[in-house]
Parts: sequence; structure tokens; C-alpha cells
Amino acid sequence: MTIPTTPVRPADLPHTGPGTPGRGAPGGFTGAVAAEWTKLWSVRAAWLCLLTGLAITGVFTYYYASIARINEHPVQPVGNAAASSAVLVQFAVVVLATVAVTSEYATGSVRASLLSVPRRHRVHAAKALVAAVVAFVAGTAFAVVGTAVAWVGFDGRASFAAGPVLGQVLAVGLYEALVAVLSVGVAFATRHPAGALSILVTLLWALPSILLGLGGPALADLNDLLPHGAGDRFMHPAAEGPYGPVTGVLIVAAWAAAGHLTGLYVLRRRDA
Repeated sequence: MTIPTTPVRPADLPHTGPGTPGRGAPGGFTGAVAAEWTKLWSVRAAWLCLLTGLAITGVFTYYYASIARINEHPVQPVGNAAASSAVLVQFAVVVLATVAVTSEYATGSVRASLLSVPRRHRVHAAKALVAAVVAFVAGTAFAVVGTAVAWVGFDGRASFAAGPVLGQVLAVGLYEALVAVLSVGVAFATRHPAGALSILVTLLWALPSILLGLGGPALADLNDLLPHGAGDRFMHPAAEGPYGPVTGVLIVAAWAAAGHLTGLYVLRRRDA
């Protein structure tokens, strides 16, 4: 007995291209970014970090300006207060970026993320991009608020020029974005909040404080090669230093790239 068959044309076959959902194709980068954006704002930690950063900026900049006024320091650009606040505000960004990674390892939801986007470099890059964008916008907003608060605190002992102020505001945002990328990389490398925060606090605050506290030109030069030492150079472009703002940006970017690549290496080598 012969069963009649109808030839199947290629056009009748189901489409299983990369863009087809539900066919096992790797997740796209745009979808990964959208997922990371949603996950970041679905927890209270992100909002708490940003509110903390805003509060620290307001208190620090007013204190900075008040001390300069009381002690009759020379007139300085008003943006210096907001730029100097980055030494503390950066840790709000560090916590935000770290928690965005380590919270998934703590709950085990990182497995779902890697199943949705099997290409691990996309997951890593998406987290870094989202954290960097949020940190840049937040850092810029913090600097604007800090500059306004400092202007009141200086009470005439600061200069205001639109160009330099705008440059310092954007420099603070850029520095915070690079710190966020560095933090994401370290968080992926350690997979634990305590470990990541220990490394980042040491690198961004403890080690520079020790080097500057001990004093000496050699240790000061070494501090200028660390992330905040270099960042301080391009957030205070008018200050004298061993190199210019562009070199400072490149040094911080190199640290961010090193952290990013380290985290990516660990993510690819270890199981979730």
C-alpha cells in the first residue's frame, strides 16, 4: 500500500533564524540590555544607593564650601566642591553596580539570565552598560546639585564660569560611569558582595589614603596611577599635576577595562 505524500517546500519550513523567539537562538544584546535595565529598577537597592549618593553630595559640598569660606581660602571654581565629593559619592555607585551582579548569584537567578542569553559576554556587557549609563546620569545630576549647594555655601568665595562648570559636571559623570564598569567586573570576578566591596574600597579609598598619608613624591606619583588619583586630575582640570585631564581619563578607563576583562574571564571559565 502506497501513502501519498506532498513534497515539503523550503518556504513551508518554520523559520529558526537568530531573531526567532523560542527556537533556542542566543539572546540578542538589545534584549539583554532591556532585561538588565528592568532587573536593576525592580529592587530597592538601586533607589537607595542613588538617594544616598544625593544626600552625601549635598552634605559634603556644603561642608566643603563652608570650610573654604570660614578659613578664607583663595577663590576657586565652584565646581571643585562637587568634584571633590566624588571621593565619597563613588561608593554609592560601587554598591549599586556590585549588587546588580552579586544579588543574582546570591539568589541563583543568574542561571536564568545565562539561559536567556547564553552568550556570556553579552550578559556581562549588558550589565556594565546599564550600570555605566545610570552612574553617568546620576553622577552628572549629583554634580549639578552639589554645585548649586556649594555656591550657597561659598557665599562669594568661588568663581562661576559656565564652560568650566559644565566640564567638571560631565567629568564627575564620566568618572562615576567608569567606576561602575570597574565595579561590575570586580563583582563578576568575586561573585560575592563582601569580596567585591573589600577590593573596591581598598583600591578606591584605603590604598590612596595610605599612600598620601605616608607622603613622599614617589608614593604621590603612585597614587596618581590609581583610579581616584587619576580621576581627581580630570575632575579638577585647573589644578597642577604630572599629566593632563585626557591622560587621567585614559588611566581610569584602563582600570575599568582591566576590571571588565577580569570579570568576563571568570564568567566564561566558571559555572554559574
